[in-house]
Amino acid sequence: MQISQKYSIFVISRLTNMNIPDIIIAVDGFSSTGKSTFAKMVAKEFGFLYLDSGAMYRGVTLAALEGGLIAKDGSIDLDALSQRLVSLDLHFQRESGATLLYLGDRCIEKEIRGMEVSSHVSPISAVPFVRNWVDARLHAFSEGGRVIMDGRDIGTTVFPDAELKIFMVADDAVRAQRRFDEMLSKGQSPKLEEVMENLRQRDYIDSHREASPLRKAEDAFVLDNTHMTLHEELVWVLGVIQGKFGILEAPALTW
Repeated sequence: MQISQKYSIFVISRLTNMNIPDIIIAVDGFSSTGKSTFAKMVAKEFGFLYLDSGAMYRGVTLAALEGGLIAKDGSIDLDALSQRLVSLDLHFQRESGATLLYLGDRCIEKEIRGMEVSSHVSPISAVPFVRNWVDARLHAFSEGGRVIMDGRDIGTTVFPDAELKIFMVADDAVRAQRRFDEMLSKGQSPKLEEVMENLRQRDYIDSHREASPLRKAEDAFVLDNTHMTLHEELVWVLGVIQGKFGILEAPALTW
């Protein structure tokens, strides 16, 4: 709730050209389809609070790794993880126009994007009590609406009544290259074939897990951004918003 209050001035300043109602926008899709980049862009353009649900699961995974709760064979000490969640302080802070994830007083945005966390986040996120823990916090952050959130079950489980749902897809090779380039830009040294295999494993786990498997909501709009620029994605979502909510006026896009 505190984040929403701090964000209100920013929201008002961005709405001079387009009167979008106080809705929740749910963005789902496979890994490395650009969900976070897309959601952040929409948040900036239309004055929404951006929340990264995937970052929350990555934060839990990082805490589990640092606490020695994930064995070398990938098995998870579920009892210890459940106890760890009781006092786990994962929260978002807004800094310089960006929403960043903190573990206590430590920003963990860089750490949660590495291969070690990526290799364990799907099994962690498949644990039902972890999903319940994350969902409860996401709902608290989203009180009052005017939020855009991305993940893998936002429109189907977390916010099934979201006013606008978007499901993002892209070709496997394009997704792997995007993830590979992102990791290079952060000073990491990945191998493209390992990144591709990691994406495929995560796709399978996310789509076949028992708790809230990845799937497209029946009323979701599909965005295939394989060959789209960010500007084209923004134009696309602007058209969807205008059509769905009967908005005639449109803002001057900055992207």
